[in-house]
Amino acid sequence: MPSRAPSNFQLPRTLVRPSFPEVSRAALLAASPSVGHVSVEFIKKNLLETAQVMLAGTSALSQPHLPTALPKSNLPPYISVPIVASRDCKHPSYPTHALAISNASPSGPTDSHLIFPIHGLVLAAHCSKLPSLPTPAPRSSSSVHLPVLPLTLPSAPAFSILLDFMYSHRLDSVLTALFPIPPPFLRKLTHKTVRMALQSGADLHHLSAHLFAASTGSVQVLMTHTAHVKELWQDMVALGIDDVALWDTVELAYEIVLGALNLAVIAPAN
Repeated sequence: MPSRAPSNFQLPRTLVRPSFPEVSRAALLAASPSVGHVSVEFIKKNLLETAQVMLAGTSALSQPHLPTALPKSNLPPYISVPIVASRDCKHPSYPTHALAISNASPSGPTDSHLIFPIHGLVLAAHCSKLPSLPTPAPRSSSSVHLPVLPLTLPSAPAFSILLDFMYSHRLDSVLTALFPIPPPFLRKLTHKTVRMALQSGADLHHLSAHLFAASTGSVQVLMTHTAHVKELWQDMVALGIDDVALWDTVELAYEIVLGALNLAVIAPAN
């Protein structure tokens, strides 16, 4: 039986896309002096082509020695992590930094940081509001030494979705991380199909009906999905991520969940 929506609940009709500053050339050069005056779009294209090498470098870090979270009261300036042999890549590119991300919202955990090993150039190329990264530390033949950058975001868990996108540019991964999507739609997903869906009332209704059914008509479940979309949007604003395909995909996610909530509101209570 579908749950009923509160009579007074309200959500913004759209998620605002702010104007962002350009990605900082100084930040790019600090992350990789070799980029010179190469355009940001070329850098992003090159990063996407080498993403598997970078991900292999992240996978080559000894997981037992890489913390996933640390208390705010015990945050070190560096995290040293042993390197294990990579079976999939002869010359992996190892992370250069560790982000220690905490929640700005009091509704989330505020006494600890989630730890994300990252390649500084990936973040610098995508985030125009990223604080200055610490100087990378030399690594030995057996371990990496990751300078730690504390960072407060509206949602630390939502950042993992953005980090995955910065390496892969996979729009389907963004949507599936938020809520259930029909597999046939995901299989053909491109930026073009995202734009087409946004302009098609029939497609939006189909996607919203799928989410409504997957959520068994529960307004509480749908509001949780809505909160996840909002948190992702807030992190994008906070980091200054200006990627049209990603923004369109988040807009599509918001339209889908609003449509599903509307179905929950009009569903007869039995």
